[in-house]
Amino acid sequence: MPYFHVVFTLPHVLNPLCQRHPRLLYDLLFRATAETMLEVAADPRHLGARIGFLSILHTWGQNLRLHPHLHCVIPAGGFDPDYSRWVHPRYAFFLPVKVLSRVFRGKYLALLQRALRKRRIDCPSTLVRALLKDDWVVYAKPAFGDPVRVLRYLGRYTHRVAISNQRLLSFDGQRVSFRWKDYAHGNKQRIMTLTASEFLRRFCQHVLPRGFVRIRHFGYLANARRTALIALARRQLACLPPATSHLTSPSQAAWRCPRCGANMNIGPNLSAQQLAFRCPDTS
Repeated sequence: MPYFHVVFTLPHVLNPLCQRHPRLLYDLLFRATAETMLEVAADPRHLGARIGFLSILHTWGQNLRLHPHLHCVIPAGGFDPDYSRWVHPRYAFFLPVKVLSRVFRGKYLALLQRALRKRRIDCPSTLVRALLKDDWVVYAKPAFGDPVRVLRYLGRYTHRVAISNQRLLSFDGQRVSFRWKDYAHGNKQRIMTLTASEFLRRFCQHVLPRGFVRIRHFGYLANARRTALIALARRQLACLPPATSHLTSPSQAAWRCPRCGANMNIGPNLSAQQLAFRCPDTS
């Protein structure tokens, strides 16, 4: 089964509010995105199905400025309203992007206005009116393909931080230089140099509130009924669950060691105590 990738982005005019109220603003982003996806997918004019998906919050752009957005990974299709058959998508990008954009904008602003009425946040009333003027950015990427490619993508994306070590180039005691991709100019690779304090300021604004859950599941992939509904989907699609050896076979490994290039095998999850026992301090 192919998987689709849809990205929902908050307008930058909301960045000051995100800095003051990150937990609330990012919670609203998850809620508005989930309600949008489930509602538009359930509409018979677009898909007429009950879908499931997972959402991953990222708050940064390549230059480390605040850029809150959600990556949604969605299996292609969903259950009909009675859960009696599987409904396949009719669009190349799963759901119409313009419809998603306008519904997303309406739902987020309705939630934001509710928070304003309850005095959970304080912002100018003109802000909401200004946000109604433009369409919000929703970007749909082509289907991923098979589950192995999805697993490889998620392995890179789910626990990524604002900047990886590979992009850091130098630090002279006062300035930090790093590599970034300029999406506005043909994805050109550029080098940015910032003072150490500015680099830390940009990096620290992506530290989420304590206990905030940045990966969430919705629809039939939500925890309450996920196991039963995935089993039902497999029966309706007449497919069997993939063998675990398919993902861990050395000949088909999805990851390679960044140092030597050899295949990497998936091992067990170990506690700190187990790691200390297996890797004793020899110093």
